[in-house]
Amino acid sequence: MTPQLELRAASLGYEGRSVVRELDLRIERGSIACLLGPSGCGKTTALRGIAGFEPLLAGEILIAGRSVSRAGHTLPPEARRIGMVFQDYALFPHLRAGDNVGFGLHRLAAAERARQVSFWLEVVGLGGMERVWPHELSGGQQQRVALARALAPEPDLILLDEPFSNLDPELRDSLAREVGDLLRERGATALLVTHDQREAFAMADHIGILNAGQLQQWDTPYDTYHWPANAVVAGFIGEGVMVDAQLLPNGAVQLPFGRVEAAGRDDRHPLPAPGPVRVLLRPDDVIHDDASPHTARVLRKAFRGAQILYTLELDGGVTALSLVPSHHDHAIGARIGICIAADHVVAFPPDRHE
Repeated sequence: MTPQLELRAASLGYEGRSVVRELDLRIERGSIACLLGPSGCGKTTALRGIAGFEPLLAGEILIAGRSVSRAGHTLPPEARRIGMVFQDYALFPHLRAGDNVGFGLHRLAAAERARQVSFWLEVVGLGGMERVWPHELSGGQQQRVALARALAPEPDLILLDEPFSNLDPELRDSLAREVGDLLRERGATALLVTHDQREAFAMADHIGILNAGQLQQWDTPYDTYHWPANAVVAGFIGEGVMVDAQLLPNGAVQLPFGRVEAAGRDDRHPLPAPGPVRVLLRPDDVIHDDASPHTARVLRKAFRGAQILYTLELDGGVTALSLVPSHHDHAIGARIGICIAADHVVAFPPDRHE
C-alpha cells in the first residue's frame, strides 16, 4: 500500500549547514504521526520541507506516491494538497471566521462554499459562528477555526506546527485529544511537530524522536516509552534514571539492590551482550510494596493529586523515582518497601548512554 507521506533519506539545511540528515519515515493513510524533540532538533525544518517552504539538499519527499521534493526540484506548497495549522493560528484578521474557513474553497459556487463553511465549523464545535471576527474568539476557538480551514479543502495531508503551544496547559491537553479524535473521525492523515510529550501521546499513532537532526526512533507511543531505542530516547521520553548494573549470561540483571529478569521481548528489543550495562528505571517500574524485603528511603515527594512522585534512595546509594497512589503518604526520611517491575526493565550497553 502506498504511504500517504514518505521521506527517503531527506536532508535539509540553511546556508550550507545541515539541519536534518537522512530522514526516513512513512505515514500510512488515515494515521496521525508526530515528530517530537527539543527546540533546535530540526523538527520544524523537516515540516517546512514537507510543506514545500524549504528545498531538499538530498533525498526525496513523496505525498500519496507523488514526488514533491528532491534535489533540484521543489513542487510549490499550493500544488501539494496540504493543509497547514500553525502555532500562531495565522488567521486572517480582516476576515470573519467563516471567511477564514472558506478561504481555500474559492473554486466552489457561493452556495456550496457557504454550506461547506457551516459544515466544517460545526465539525470543530463552532457551529453558527461564521460572522465572528478572529479577535472575538478565544485561543482555543481560533485554533479550531484554523483546523477547520485546513480540513475544508480535504487535503491529502494535514501538517500541524506546534499548534497548541500558545494555549494554557489544561486547554492544550484537552484540545490535543479533541483534535486527534476529530482527525481520526474524518480519516485524515496528519503530521504533528511538537516538543510536548503529552501532545504527542494524546494524538499520535506513531512518534518519531528527533535529536540533533537525526531520527532516533520511529515507533508507537507505547513502545517509544517502554522500549526506547537508545539512551537518547530514554532520557528524553518520560521520567527515569539510569542505573549501573551487570547483565548476567542467563539474562538476569544484577542491580545494586537485587537481581531482576530483563529478557528482551522479541527480536526488535534484544538484550545487549552480558557485562556492564545501564538499566533504565521509570517511576512506574519502581513499585511500592510493603511486603517486599527491599526498602528505600524517601528523599523528596511531589504531590500530583491521585499520585505522589517519590524520589527514593535505594540500596547502594542509587536514586530512583516511584509513582505511588497518593493515599500512601510517607514522610521525608521514611523507609518504604519497593520492588522492580521486571517486565519493564530495559538495558543499554554503557557506550549507548554517552
